[in-house]
Amino acid sequence: MFTDMVGSTASAQVNEAEALKLRDEQEGLVRPLFAVHQGREIKSMGDGFLAEFDSALRAVQCAIDIHQHLHDRNSQPGVTPIQLRIGIHLGDVEQRGTDIFGDAVNVASRIEPVASPGGLCISGQVFDQVRNKIPNRLEKLPPTALKGVRGPLDIYRVVLPWAVEEPMAGAPTLPRLAVLPLANISPDAENEYFADGLTEELITVLSQIKGLRVISRTSVNQYKGTTKPVAQIGSELGVDSVLEGSVRKAGDQLRIAVQLITTRTDEHRWAQTYNRKLENVFAIQADVAERTAAALKVELLSSEREAVQARPTSSLEAYEAYLRGVQASQQFFGRVSEELERDAVAYFEEAIRYDPRFSAAYARLADHLIMVGGETRPSSDVFPRARELVAKALELNPNSSEAHAAQANLLMQLDHAWDRAEAEYQQAIALNPSNSIARFWYGSLLSILQRFAEAKKQLRAAIEQDPLNVVPWFSLAAVLAHEGDLGSAVALAEKSVQIAPDNPGARAGLASLYVDAGRADDALQAVQPLAGEADPFYRANRAAILALGGRPQEARAFLSDWEAGRFPRWFALRYVAAVSAAVGDHDRALALLERDEREGEKALWNVYLNPVFDPIRDDPRFVAILRAENLPTTFVGRRLRPGGRRPAATTGPRLAGD
Repeated sequence: MFTDMVGSTASAQVNEAEALKLRDEQEGLVRPLFAVHQGREIKSMGDGFLAEFDSALRAVQCAIDIHQHLHDRNSQPGVTPIQLRIGIHLGDVEQRGTDIFGDAVNVASRIEPVASPGGLCISGQVFDQVRNKIPNRLEKLPPTALKGVRGPLDIYRVVLPWAVEEPMAGAPTLPRLAVLPLANISPDAENEYFADGLTEELITVLSQIKGLRVISRTSVNQYKGTTKPVAQIGSELGVDSVLEGSVRKAGDQLRIAVQLITTRTDEHRWAQTYNRKLENVFAIQADVAERTAAALKVELLSSEREAVQARPTSSLEAYEAYLRGVQASQQFFGRVSEELERDAVAYFEEAIRYDPRFSAAYARLADHLIMVGGETRPSSDVFPRARELVAKALELNPNSSEAHAAQANLLMQLDHAWDRAEAEYQQAIALNPSNSIARFWYGSLLSILQRFAEAKKQLRAAIEQDPLNVVPWFSLAAVLAHEGDLGSAVALAEKSVQIAPDNPGARAGLASLYVDAGRADDALQAVQPLAGEADPFYRANRAAILALGGRPQEARAFLSDWEAGRFPRWFALRYVAAVSAAVGDHDRALALLERDEREGEKALWNVYLNPVFDPIRDDPRFVAILRAENLPTTFVGRRLRPGGRRPAATTGPRLAGD
């Protein structure tokens, strides 16, 4: 193993004393970790080390540990970052006194500069020893010619969780694929659930191939029943290929036809029709995934092959109940209704009863409950059950990206354990880089902690993987507004409304920015379609925006309806507090936020950056709630108005329509 401190020579030329101090700190941090992983320091070069290990696996684990310690250190406020490049190779060495020599040493020294700052690269020989033995993704780089080394070598980058969105310079672009909704051609139209569920399961299976980037369900669902040409779909989604087909289900008989098409040329890469019994559905999914990977020239690792071939459940009854639950849950988040919520929960519970070892059913049910907790039902009604479900899902499948993302959501929303939640999001993304929902929520967490530059990276990655889901679009717009780039924020919010003109969240987000820009008439026009919304969440958005735009009458009517108990469902007090603040009733806003905390709805994190609370941001009662939720008590965003900051709607990071 060779390590080298990035920029140490240049730093010494600018401030030698500071550079020496950082070198000493780097040595003090790295040196003890060699012994922890049973390695041996050969020598120190001041700004780096040469070390050897008896095991390639221990060497890689040591390197990851070094980067983890440096990442933790660099995340602290006010410190000068220390970054290392690390290169590892496997081979024979010659011992001379306390030093070692040989080709293996020379190769390792040449691999180290290939790594990016804060990165780790390994040779093909090391890759053969550690593949499938570490949780990190191993990304093959183009064949690399190294100075003084005969012929190009296979070199792999070890993808670290916090840097998963950063591609290595010169690395090949990964194929991008969209699985279009499978058409239901069954004799019974009621089997629509099966076609919808099978589409999502194919997305899930293909997403386990880390050499692919698979577009998320929210975006592809918009092409259900479409007659758009494949080339147009490819352009709109930014994909190279689409997988399309149909499903016919009659009793226990299946007929599934699928074809892979190149979007640019409309060329069919492969096509297959499966006439099988229902019990063979998992084998069909695996075959589709393997054929797709082969057609796109993506090499499957053995762990990926095992993952796509694994049967998620041994019970067909459990699987059918699960697919019905998936459909009901999707419909619920597009159109809130008590019936759909009951159906989703009941179907997932039924799947678990049929197969108590069905990890995906536990994870899906947990995710559904987490999404409704604090939004359509009190958190205390659902979060304890969700915690049990997540624990069971992870016990049954520790490598479930969805379960790790659900765990992160609980740590964030229930425990306010921001560091632990961040680690779980990073793990979810490392396990499935196509998990756009994990990226969105990770971006939301970073925004909540006011780490806006990092939030933008994750939200942009979520948009790339789910381009027609407007939620990350207007979430990114909010981050840009916090940073003071109001023009870009408005443009992004306008784009989100163009993509989904009927999405109430997108309209509310745009209207809030129009108010920000002093365009009250445009704000009114943007929220006009929300006038008939029965959902109190969107009524609250509209009411607050109108009040901030100088029209408080609707906000007062909203508050009167709330006081009279006229809402059709349970409604979180923090949103009522936001409307109260918008009309200037700050005492009531504070009282409602305090009551929300007492009643277990500890979710000020969801709305505390909303500038509607600026007049009470420094109030001791508000600050006390921030501290109770481990939130920053200062605001680092740009102030746009004397005595306050940017006014906005009550929209938090709710996954409206997702």
